[in-house]
Amino acid sequence: MSSLNITPVNYDLWTRDKAAFAKAFGESFAETGFAVVSNHTIPQSTILRAADETKAFFAQAPETKRKYADPENGHQRGYSPIGTENAKGRSISDFKEFWHTGRNLPDDSPYRTTMKDTPWVDELPGFNRATRDLYEALDSFGTDLLRAVALHLGLEEAYFDDKVNNGNSILRLLHYPPQDNPPPQGTVRAAAHEDINLITLLLGAEEAGLQAQHRNGEWIDINAPEGAVVVNAGDMLQRLTAWHIPSTTHRVLNPSPERAKFPRYSAPFFLHPNQDYLIDPLPDYVAKTGKVEAPITAGDYLNERLREIGLLKAKH
Repeated sequence: MSSLNITPVNYDLWTRDKAAFAKAFGESFAETGFAVVSNHTIPQSTILRAADETKAFFAQAPETKRKYADPENGHQRGYSPIGTENAKGRSISDFKEFWHTGRNLPDDSPYRTTMKDTPWVDELPGFNRATRDLYEALDSFGTDLLRAVALHLGLEEAYFDDKVNNGNSILRLLHYPPQDNPPPQGTVRAAAHEDINLITLLLGAEEAGLQAQHRNGEWIDINAPEGAVVVNAGDMLQRLTAWHIPSTTHRVLNPSPERAKFPRYSAPFFLHPNQDYLIDPLPDYVAKTGKVEAPITAGDYLNERLREIGLLKAKH
């Protein structure tokens, strides 16, 4: 097993030479579906405060956490118990629990019909503020990275700005519980899958386990250096670019026996387009790759995938 050999792209370059940053970032994306951005601008105090509050939330009693579950909404906001989600094409659920913080919408937003507010956790007032601050920081940083993606694709820098400003983006706070009976070496905590959205931002996790599958089939360990964020492309960006930018398959392995007693926490941010944005493959890239899929709105595509992974129940 090798480590992911991706040269981090220093975010400071974006402030000095946008074209150079977009080239390095975009080439990494096009090769592996992943990029590592060092020297990010998300305050460390924001990250640490959210991490502490996340641990406090998951340490609560199961019945307390379940008050904030909303299965009818596909668990798109609030708490999801262990066994809620499975990878696409798999019937076995992943051994994890998680929390979803979503976008704050204005009272008069037309998107309120399909995007609920994030529930307020009465027991932990600090949790609400800390996770909101992390959401806003990642949303802003992610929008900036999409400007680099736009330049890489030969689009106007601001191409994505008005297409993600009301997107159904989600901060997912993940907890993989400790395992008293160590699982067999090489088994998975989260099965192999691709993300649904445009791009995903992931800060470093305390416990290892994240792996990506290179296009040659090899599984590669991914570890974000301190002060860096790992960014990967999702299915929506793959579809938009006619597979020029691949949505990379990734998984979370179970820990080694000596690390099984430790929990694993991570906080991916899934950046989504506005629900009425039409994902229509870019003609220039259809011409290059020959891969074309029918246009579909981001909202319809999201719901289709949520049914496939078990978060949203199919209508009969």
